[in-house]
Parts: sequence; structure tokens; C-alpha cells
Amino acid sequence: MVVDARPSHDRRSAVSLFARLRTAEGQADPFPYYARLRAMGPVTPAPWGNVLVTGFDLCDQILRSRDWLEPDKRWRDQQGAGTRWNAPSSQEMSNTLPALNPPEHTRIRRAAGTFGRKTLERIGRTVGRTTDRLLLSLTEQLRDGAADFVATVSEELPVATIGDWLGVPAADWPRLRELTHEQVFTQELLPTASQLARSDAATAELRAYFMDLVRRRREQPGDDPVSLWIHTFDTLEPDRERADESVYFLALFVLLAALETTSTLLSTMALRLLEQPLRWDLLAADPTLVPAFVEETLRHDPPTHVISRVAAHDTVVGDVEVAKDDMVHLMVGAAHRDPARHPDPDRFDPERARSDHLAFSNGIHYCLGAPLARLEAQTLLHHMISRLPRLTLAQRPTWEPRVAFRRLSNLDVALA
Repeated sequence: MVVDARPSHDRRSAVSLFARLRTAEGQADPFPYYARLRAMGPVTPAPWGNVLVTGFDLCDQILRSRDWLEPDKRWRDQQGAGTRWNAPSSQEMSNTLPALNPPEHTRIRRAAGTFGRKTLERIGRTVGRTTDRLLLSLTEQLRDGAADFVATVSEELPVATIGDWLGVPAADWPRLRELTHEQVFTQELLPTASQLARSDAATAELRAYFMDLVRRRREQPGDDPVSLWIHTFDTLEPDRERADESVYFLALFVLLAALETTSTLLSTMALRLLEQPLRWDLLAADPTLVPAFVEETLRHDPPTHVISRVAAHDTVVGDVEVAKDDMVHLMVGAAHRDPARHPDPDRFDPERARSDHLAFSNGIHYCLGAPLARLEAQTLLHHMISRLPRLTLAQRPTWEPRVAFRRLSNLDVALA
């Protein structure tokens, strides 16, 4: 249990704030509510009994520390039947890389490999060609009026990039993208029963798809990563079925991570670029600012606003006691606006001297695909300012009803 000496009105205030975060207004701009949450202190009791951490330094320390663990399969099983942690989709996710703890996490991460220089160079050529094709399609649509940047570009680039790398047929990309949007609900902060049911169904379909893909690659191996992982796990796991399942979990993780959060990064980056015309002028005059613009986007409004960890043993966070196996929620979206870390934190400033952030987590769970996400975002931004006519927002965008995983539903743009 969590023991704290904070007054009960703090918990009641948190209940009110989270209710507002679930409204359309809260989805569009959660940051005023995060500021009120931070005002309660860097560590605050959650309405449902866990602990919320909003201070940047505390979030960073927890992510780097081996004293804090992922909510793995052992932990989820302990929560009991009927909880969201024992939903089929949650149990399936407990076998993927982000939900593993050492030593299993170390073993699987080593087997997964990394996006090294040669791999990124090869993928980069695909990203460049795909970006040009998508921006050409956007330009053609703009001749007839407004076009949706989300549907035309930011939803398409990540699935084309990872789909091509995995060797997945292009005809399957639209369905995989739809399933990813449904599956992510099991990773939300407080999913509803109906959202979990949608996630369960999507997860079952994804499992069937990727297990069949692994079977076909075993029969006809190629030079794709799935074939490589099959070879790797065959040397690690004597049981052929267990080896194939390990490859499936790795492929599932790569797809989910590459599509959902990267799409949101690209959409949010475009929104930041277009909402103030001077930003387009700034980048056009100095394209070397593109990497800094991407990092500031990740700080200002990261794709993932919440990261959860459980205590490896009894400990204290701030002035709150946390028992072994109790959970803390790192409110990354709030921590990125911590004025103790970033002066004038609500201002978007690509020339900011320090845009450090936790958008890719930290410590041993630092995002495996961070180099790929940066590659896609920087390539897209470079091509936008150099190859597109100047764009403007046709209307304000709308957001999906989520707290942890941000997602723009649409971003309608027009010629300026």
C-alpha cells in the first residue's frame, strides 16, 4: 500500500483533474491541468491509489534506477482475475520487450539487435523515397482544397517504413495500422472495458498474422529481420515453438512501437510547424535547426505522456512511502513542462539551449527505435520546408480520447 501524509483534498483535486483530462478540451490541451497537478507537488497520490510523479528529475531518476521495474508478467498475474492487467491483450504485452525485466530483458534486447549505421542508411533511402511520394500526394490533394496531413502523410510514413523493413506486403499495411490503433488501448492509463475488448480482439488478430509470418519466413527465409531473428532464437531456444513465439513477440513490439508513437510525433511536429508561420521561416532560413525542432517537439508534447513502473522493494519517492510491487505513474507530459528543468516550459522554442526529454524513456528501457523515429521525423521536416509550398492550418485538429498515448485524429492543412 501507499502511505502518505497528504490531505485528502489533494486526492479529490486529482480526481477532478483526471476527469477533465478525458474531455475534448483536456485532450486538445492537457497542459493547464498538468500545471495544476504539478502545483500539488512533484509526487501526488493518484485517485485510484497509486502515485503520480510530475517532477522531471524524479521521473528521470526512476527510469534510470534498477530499483524500479516494469509491470511484467509476474506482477500482472499478482493483480488477480478481473483486473485490466489480466486481460488477454495485457497478458500478451507482458511477453514483449518493453514489459520484461533483467535478466530476460537483457537477453531479448541483445537478440533484437539495434538500428545501427548501416541499417539506418538502408532504411533512410526508403524513408526518403516514401516521404517524397507522400508529399507529392499531399500536394496534389491541396490543389482541390484542404487535405488531412495525418491520413496522407504521418499515418503512412511509419507503416511504410517498418512494413518495408520487416518485409510485410504493402497490401497488409492499412489493416496493421488499424489494429495498432485498437491494440494500444491495453497500454492506456485507465482503459475502459469496451476499450480493452477492442484491444483484446486486435491483439488476437495481430498474433495470428505474425505467427503466420514467422512460419512462412521459417519455410522461406530471406534477408529481412524476421528471418534473422528466427536464426538468432534458434541458437538461444532449443524448443522450436518457443523460438517462433519469441520472434513473434519481437515483431509485434517493433510494429506497435514504430507505428503509434512515430505517427503522433510526425503529426505533432507538423502542427508545431504550421501553427506559427515564423517557424517555417526559421527552418527555411536555417535547416540545421531541424534536429533541434524535432527534439523540442518531443519535449513540448511527447507521443507518450505516461510511463508506469513498480517498486522492486519498499522505498520512498519524494516524501511518499511506496511499498514493494506498488505502482508509480511517471507523468512525462507534465514533467517535460517542469519549470525547474526548463525555463518558460510552455513556450515552444526550437532554439532552446536545452531540450532534454524523456519521450524515449531512459535507462535500460531506452527506446530501441529512437534512432528510427528521429530519422523519419527529420527527413519529413527537411522535405517539407524544401519541397512543399508554404502550408497553413485549415482548422484546429482533434485528438483521440486518450491520456497516456497521444494521437491526432486529423490535421487539415491548406496552401497558405
